[in-house]
Amino acid sequence: MSIDVFCAAALDGVKHGFLGRRGGVSTGIVAGLNVGMGSADDPAAIAENRRRATDAVLPGAALVSIYQVHGHDAVSVTAPFAPDSRPRADAMVTDRPGLLLGILTADCAPVMFADRAAGVVGAAHAGWKGALAGITDSTITAMEALGADRTRIAAAIGPCIAPASYEVDDGFARRFAASDPANERFFAPARDGHHQFDLEAYVTHRITAAGVTRVEALGLDTYADDTHFYSYRRATHRGEPDYGRQISLIGL
Repeated sequence: MSIDVFCAAALDGVKHGFLGRRGGVSTGIVAGLNVGMGSADDPAAIAENRRRATDAVLPGAALVSIYQVHGHDAVSVTAPFAPDSRPRADAMVTDRPGLLLGILTADCAPVMFADRAAGVVGAAHAGWKGALAGITDSTITAMEALGADRTRIAAAIGPCIAPASYEVDDGFARRFAASDPANERFFAPARDGHHQFDLEAYVTHRITAAGVTRVEALGLDTYADDTHFYSYRRATHRGEPDYGRQISLIGL
């Protein structure tokens, strides 16, 4: 089975891809292209899946990943990290050809950035905590430190959990309202005391508010599509003991 690579028109001319779960060697409940080193999957299968993912987007590149912690720190990358010394961060930026930045998700929003003129790219993991804390702002600032200009940056938001699949409680919604009362617009009514949260729309808002004028959201729901995507929330609702992670990639 071939690997699914979803691309964004906003990033045309830049090597990138939001990969799904098909085309890998993992089996069982994480069957497919699982790249999550935090899963209970066979490490050899994960390594082969990561190799296949790299070849699908930028053959011969060095895949770079970080230890994602749902925070707001972005790191500048000049060389791959050893698996046991990955920085704890949620975004990477680089201006070095041959490096392929990889973000792992299973409902959170993967966001890819590029300033073609400056030759600078970025990749961010935007779960609700990181998005609220400003992970996309940190990514844009880190790109500018390498010579990018936010008025030239294009961004794309890949597969993530959609509002219809993302029910949250009042306490969750209050966190966003405390940051900005206007965030109310990202929540739709649900059953009593609950709301449907639009993570993709909120991340889009944060990026455009930072001065990036070209933002594309792919509108792909990880929870609803178990053929193409892994989903932490879906696995939890099904009572499954483990879940896979897909990878999103960008490089020069």
